[in-house]
Amino acid sequence: MGLAGCASLFWVKVRLRNPDREVSVGGPRRVRDVLAELGIDPDTVLVIRDKALVTREERLDDGDEIEVRPVISGGSGGIEE
Repeated sequence: MGLAGCASLFWVKVRLRNPDREVSVGGPRRVRDVLAELGIDPDTVLVIRDKALVTREERLDDGDEIEVRPVISGGSGGIEE
């Protein structure tokens, strides 16, 4: 049996946080392409591979695992006097 109809032989595992879930997407490709496929705005998340932040232009290869975490910001939390 041939490989015709097989979209990709390579996979990247993506761990999404908040809510927690895992998906696999075809690779190799750039981080920005993975985020676009998943409908995620790159300005709202941090992408981590091997405990290091990666940019949206970095290439993900077969077998890579990334974690996508939402960016959370807040106020100073200071006490007013």
